[in-house]
Amino acid sequence: MKIAMIGLGRMGMNMARRLLQSGHEVVAYNRTPRKTEELAREGAIAATSLEEVAQKLSPPRIVWIMLPAGPAIDDHLLELKEILAPGDILIDGGNTYFKDDVRRAESLAEKEIRFVDVGVSGGIWGLKVGYCLMIGGPREACQALEPVFKSLAPREGYLYCGPTGAGHFVKMVHNGIEYGMMQAYGEGFQILEASPYADALDYAEVAHLWNQGSVVRSWLLELAEAAFSKDGKLADIRGVVEDSGEGRWTVNQAIETGVSAPVITLSLMNRFRSRDNDSFSDRVIAALRREFGGHAVVASKKTGPGEV
Repeated sequence: MKIAMIGLGRMGMNMARRLLQSGHEVVAYNRTPRKTEELAREGAIAATSLEEVAQKLSPPRIVWIMLPAGPAIDDHLLELKEILAPGDILIDGGNTYFKDDVRRAESLAEKEIRFVDVGVSGGIWGLKVGYCLMIGGPREACQALEPVFKSLAPREGYLYCGPTGAGHFVKMVHNGIEYGMMQAYGEGFQILEASPYADALDYAEVAHLWNQGSVVRSWLLELAEAAFSKDGKLADIRGVVEDSGEGRWTVNQAIETGVSAPVITLSLMNRFRSRDNDSFSDRVIAALRREFGGHAVVASKKTGPGEV
């Protein structure tokens, strides 16, 4: 298929590469041209404006947006609404609040442009192993996009979740669960670090052990092993754990629907608290976010100011 990818950050760039590797034609556009030029050298079709994006696609046009949640998406959609034609498909694959999807879909429907929301998980490893895709929107539009989904996802790695907003809703809850899981791992390793056995334990070996048939085995533990293998005490980073929005949305949804979610709520509160001190637990969580998503971490005072 021929598809445009707008936004060539950590996720968008590698998603475009995976599509190219699967034989799709990719029209690439990024606000700063350097990444567009880089992807063009790998086989993409470069575009220098949104108008050029539309010109280089064939009807019905397929445009995938990978941008940070918020005004940047609204700005692009407003411009694309004037450029695209009835029957075209716009996909938002960023970490968007599901209620924003409903509003945007209604606006685009005024011009009969179909809107699909896709929650994407996989981080910086998605290029190699594929992306887990949670899909919402008009079923017929989503079915038309199946060749793209099959190329991006591993086997059985995508799901049509329901009408507009469903994809981002499921991804929101996914990220809320992620908050709680990482908090539990962080606290567990902190208990080990505070124990009389701390000097005898190699945390990379502990993480590796727990992945050999134990009930807490997971990809996150594989990433913990990788992080501890690089720095056994995670001394190169501070335990500052940022939140990117989805945890807040999940907690707000739990409050709105009267669902008790104490673990996810407390994990969010602990991310706020992490900005005021530097615990071993928080360093574990910050390291996990760096390993799976390439998220920036704050350097420890031992290694100097700034990010590592």
